Amino acid sequence: MNEIQITQLQAWITDTYGTPEVLAHYFDLAVEMLFYLEKDAFEQIEVQDVVTALKGIKRVLG
Repeated sequence: MNEIQITQLQAWITDTYGTPEVLAHYFDLAVEMLFYLEKDAFEQIEVQDVVTALKGIKRVLG
C-alpha cells in the first residue's frame, strides 16, 4: 500500500466504522459466515454489513 491508500483507508475506517475494532468485528463475522452461511443463520442486515465492509476495502485498495 502507498501513503495515499493508507490515508484513504484510515479515513474510510474512521468515517464508516469509527474505530478499527468495529471493522475487525465485521471481518470476524465475515469469516464465521463463510463457514455457516445458510438460510436463517444470520440476519440479512448482518450479511449486508459485512458485504459493505468488504466492498469498502476493495474500493480503497482499488
